[in-house]
Amino acid sequence: MKISLIDENSNRLMQNAIICNIRDLINAKKLERGDKLPSERIMSEKFDVKRNHIREAIRKLEFYGVVKSMSQSGTILAIGLVGFNGMVEEIVSLDAPSFNDLVETRISLELKTVRLAAKRRTAKDLEQIKEAFNAFKAKISVGDDYLEEDLLFHLAIAKASKNNSMVSLMLLLIPPILKTYERDTVCEGDRVGTEIRKHEDIFLAIEAKDPDGATQMMNDHFFKLSMHIKNIDLDEEYN
Repeated sequence: MKISLIDENSNRLMQNAIICNIRDLINAKKLERGDKLPSERIMSEKFDVKRNHIREAIRKLEFYGVVKSMSQSGTILAIGLVGFNGMVEEIVSLDAPSFNDLVETRISLELKTVRLAAKRRTAKDLEQIKEAFNAFKAKISVGDDYLEEDLLFHLAIAKASKNNSMVSLMLLLIPPILKTYERDTVCEGDRVGTEIRKHEDIFLAIEAKDPDGATQMMNDHFFKLSMHIKNIDLDEEYN
C-alpha cells in the first residue's frame, strides 16, 4: 500500500474529491458496518474517473481504518456510518504536514523509541544500530551527505524498540523529512566531531541498557533541532 504524508496538491485534491464521492454513495445506500461497497468498476463509471484513482482513494480510507479490503470479497465498511462520516471529514480536511509538524512528531516518537530500545534491544539489534552508526560516521567524516544514513540509524533504534506501530510511523516520517529537510538552516554550524559523539553516546546508552541515559542523550541530540522549530514558531507569531 503506497501511502505518503506529502502528496502533490493536485493529486490530494482529486483523491479527496473521490473520497467525498465514495462517502456520499455509502450514505445514499445507507451502508452499515460490514456492508460491501460497490466495486471499483462501478464507482469508476459512476464518478467518471479511472479505476486506479478509485483504488488509491480506497487505499487511503483503508489506511485510516474506515474500510477494509477482503480477499476475493471486495471492500467493506469497517466502522459504523456515523463514525465513517466523521473520520472522512477529518481525512479530507488534513493538509500536508509542515517541516515543523514532522520534526515535532519525530522528536516525540524518538524519545519514546530510544527508551524502549534501551530496555528491549537484543545483541542483533545492537549490531544493526552500530552498523548504521558506522555508515553515518563514514559519510559525515569525509563531508558527504549523511542525512539518509542518519535517519537509518534512528530507524534501527525504532526497530529495537520492538514496537511495530512506532516503526511504521518512522517509515512514514522518513520520506517527507528527507523531502523537506531545511539543511542550510538546521545544520548550520554543526561540528563533525560533536555530531559523531552525540550519536555514539546514544548507541552506548542503548548498549548499556540505560533507558534514562538513552532518553537524555537523544534529547540532547535533538536540542538544536528543537530550538530551530521553536524559533520558527516565534517568527510566525510576531509576523
